[in-house]
Amino acid sequence: MATARKFAPASVAEALRRQAGARAARPAARIWLALGTVYILWGSTYLGIKYAIDTIPPLLMGSVRFIVAGGVLYLLTFRTGDTRGDRLGSRQWIAALLIGGLMLVAGNGGVILAEQYVPIGIVALLVATSPLWMAVIDRVVFGRRLPALVIAGLLLGFAGVAFLIGSPGTGHVNLFGAALALAAPLCWAIGSVFTRHVKLPSRPLVAASMEMLCAGVLFGVASIVTGELARVHWQHVSTTSIVALGYLIVFGSLVGFSAYVWLLRAAPLSLVSTYAYVNPVVAVILGTIFLGEAITARLVIAGGIIIAAVALIVVARSRAASEPRVPVSA
Repeated sequence: MATARKFAPASVAEALRRQAGARAARPAARIWLALGTVYILWGSTYLGIKYAIDTIPPLLMGSVRFIVAGGVLYLLTFRTGDTRGDRLGSRQWIAALLIGGLMLVAGNGGVILAEQYVPIGIVALLVATSPLWMAVIDRVVFGRRLPALVIAGLLLGFAGVAFLIGSPGTGHVNLFGAALALAAPLCWAIGSVFTRHVKLPSRPLVAASMEMLCAGVLFGVASIVTGELARVHWQHVSTTSIVALGYLIVFGSLVGFSAYVWLLRAAPLSLVSTYAYVNPVVAVILGTIFLGEAITARLVIAGGIIIAAVALIVVARSRAASEPRVPVSA
């Protein structure tokens, strides 16, 4: 009995350590599950877009995708959370129209249009330059001093882009499509900056749903103005395109974005940001498997350079964000 009493505290301590480890493992497992969801789903949306626009006009496809996804998300979220302190009025809808126009219509729309001219792997690599554009905006618009690591990432990243689309030889990239693919992350970065200066709802999923709804309407107007809606032949829309559109709505917009928003609150930003250089790899692999897109030496070299540059910038910005800020006297 004395021996049992002697070792009981150690046993209890060991049990507590095991329980604490189990509690820590569960959140870690959920984080990696959500991160893997974002890796795969957002990386696969490039393939989904390619299949969807095969028989559905691109602007019309974007309109249906975001109206349906935004409508479902809005119905699920607008009555949850702080509904009294976070009221939805004209200012919030105007802000959602601006951000949705920049990030989803100009940003995602650039991707949709670019995929008509450029393989999805190359589009994904060019879209991955979004952190480069964010760094440029920080310097040019806000005059912020860039760390040496960010400057190195910028030089390396744009060198990779130049090599991908500018070098002669086999595997030449369509310049118009490449321009659309590069404009997409630039517009996304500008929209990301403006989110800090407009009156969006404080509830992230509500704000996202409103942005999607506004983007869907803008896509619809563009589809009508350009004559897409008048030219569409519904009998020629394939089952594959319809399934791909459904995949983009459910998994790309609803599941993928919800996982991303949850990660922003549950995981370090440096870990969440890794999607920026994992998604292109997923897109390249899927493009090769399902579309037979060639993996050329140019693509591998340029892709490696761009992804390395993005990693440098993400790491540098994460370090800067984690450093304590020293108050500056007036």
